[in-house]
Amino acid sequence: MIAVLKWAVALSFISICAANAQQRTEIKKGDLTGTNMEITMGMLEVAPGQSIARHTHPGEEAYYVLEGATIELPDGKKVPLATGTGSINVRGVPHAGFKVVGDKPLKLLTVHIVDKDKPMTEWVK
Repeated sequence: MIAVLKWAVALSFISICAANAQQRTEIKKGDLTGTNMEITMGMLEVAPGQSIARHTHPGEEAYYVLEGATIELPDGKKVPLATGTGSINVRGVPHAGFKVVGDKPLKLLTVHIVDKDKPMTEWVK
């Protein structure tokens, strides 16, 4: 039953990403030893003209920019995300909410350390 639930959550997440025209590829997933948390490593590619909606996670997300691009914030300000940079988004704090602009896709390596059996992403309205 738990395996079916995990697949349903994963499929829902993939559907939401597809609706936002993002491609997320899971590389590896496993338990964080001695906790009720799991680690998921993945790749996220966002094409020019596409957006990442504001969202939170039930844990931490670290990312590393594999291929940089320019993003446009909701106020219209354009900001470069340079190749080789990285950051950490902390639990429950909304992040993203931008559109990739220009002619290059944004490609990120992501590592999520999140509570088990909770949706990976909660969209912020």
